[in-house]
Amino acid sequence: MTPSFDPTALIAKYGSVMEVKYGARQIIFSQGDPADYIFYIKKGQAQLKVISPRLKEAVIAVVEAGHFCGEGCLVGESLRMSTAMAVTDCTVVRLEKPAVIRAIHDDLPFAEFFVTYVLNRSIRLRDDLVDHMFNSSERRLARVLLLLANYGREGGVATVINNANHLTLAKMVGTTRSRINFFMNKFRKLGYIDYSGDYNGGIRVYNLLLNVVLDDEPIGPVDSPHPAQIAER
Repeated sequence: MTPSFDPTALIAKYGSVMEVKYGARQIIFSQGDPADYIFYIKKGQAQLKVISPRLKEAVIAVVEAGHFCGEGCLVGESLRMSTAMAVTDCTVVRLEKPAVIRAIHDDLPFAEFFVTYVLNRSIRLRDDLVDHMFNSSERRLARVLLLLANYGREGGVATVINNANHLTLAKMVGTTRSRINFFMNKFRKLGYIDYSGDYNGGIRVYNLLLNVVLDDEPIGPVDSPHPAQIAER
């Protein structure tokens, strides 16, 4: 969700705004930290993850330029319920909670922008829940790859995903690394995605991957490349 204006400039009228740069894999905030600020991703990509009492870890969302994180403090969360970690080099703007609240009440452009953002986030979370309840891990992986590739936004036939390895994908899909490896190899043989063994250059996602999400039945064994892959490439 890329805004047509910089919301941090509006919030600056009501309180402190601080821009911070993070390198890849640096922690922006940790689960259990005091929830005093809201963060706005100005550049780069980060992931939100949670750790259970038994130390099981799950990636619950990926946020990128134009997204907020840590906004739960606006509705009374006193402690962080997740950890935010930079996936790429990030520029993040730290916003004071009182300033954001004042902007929501007094600044109509920001209020409209923020409400739209929250509604879109709620729809995404609902879709994620439905996906986990009713879809196979194969279809969940296909959906995650399409979302990471911003399917439908660019209009191109392929989009490259960087900084997403099998372990990260397994945490997002809710399955094992070996299952992710199996399905990624399958998708690549079908011509739905392409990548080198070490992910050098990222994962190239083709629009044909949408077939996995739309098909009612799992895709069968791979005997030969998908005939449409040549046209897409």
